[in-house]
Amino acid sequence: MWRIRPRDIGGEELATLLRKFGEIARTTGSHLRLTTYRDGEHSVTIPKHGALRVGTPNRILTDVAGHLRMTKDDLIGELFG
Repeated sequence: MWRIRPRDIGGEELATLLRKFGEIARTTGSHLRLTTYRDGEHSVTIPKHGALRVGTPNRILTDVAGHLRMTKDDLIGELFG
């Protein structure tokens, strides 16, 4: 089982990894909007902060994995493996 420590990843780094599945649709202030058209359109907002709060990466990865119809562990394996 893969584990990431939430304080080990920043928003821009997470967005860069997730670009494997979509594109950055826009940047507004301190947030990025990542959009995928795989299996229908889906967007997720990612803070551009240096260190994300504890639950933020978990929420983002759970949301993306759900849209892609994969487990969060499989998604983490693809991103960090």
